[in-house]
Amino acid sequence: MTSAINTSNTAGSSTSTSSSTAATSASASYNTFLTLLTTQLKNQDPLNPTNTDTFTSEMIQLSGVEQELAINDTLGTISTNLNSVATSNGLGYIGKTVTASGTTSPMQSGTVKWTYTLDSAASNVKLTVKDSSGDTVYTTTGDATSGTHSFSWDGKTTSGSTESTGDFTLSVAASDTSGDDVSTSTDLVGTVTGVDSSSGTTKLKIGDIEVSVSKVSSINS
Repeated sequence: MTSAINTSNTAGSSTSTSSSTAATSASASYNTFLTLLTTQLKNQDPLNPTNTDTFTSEMIQLSGVEQELAINDTLGTISTNLNSVATSNGLGYIGKTVTASGTTSPMQSGTVKWTYTLDSAASNVKLTVKDSSGDTVYTTTGDATSGTHSFSWDGKTTSGSTESTGDFTLSVAASDTSGDDVSTSTDLVGTVTGVDSSSGTTKLKIGDIEVSVSKVSSINS
């Protein structure tokens, strides 16, 4: 299995760039302020020096700019550390089989897997698998008892051909003996092959599908 790890963080880079821009701006303001203050002291009238209160106020402003520079540096460091922690946490999922909220799952090792849950017992359950183009490639009936059920598809289509790669979407239609719809939910099941934090949040890559860590409901070895 090939594990792809994307540790380049676009959002992190954006944050870093923003911090860098703010730091540059603050640094320029600091230098300008310091130049003006120095020039003022050099050119003041010895017989009429700068008022003490005014000079004190200017020094306080200078100190404020220095603090702003220090804060910008600290925020930049915190942002970098947070991005590193987020990516490191995601690395522990690689190679693990996870169950996560979602209806689209990738073909892995010749099989596509899902789980579906019925809120109550049904009379009829129809499972429909569609390819990435939205075309129906397989239909079958499912377990109608209340609760969570596993469903694996080996890629053999209703027409007799075989799908060997791609992402596939499962839809579940269930009804009770009265013909009323039964509420359902679907989860994808797949092996994590990589981690991507380029969006600013850590996402697990299951084939070509990205899933937020917060969507994961269970992890298996």
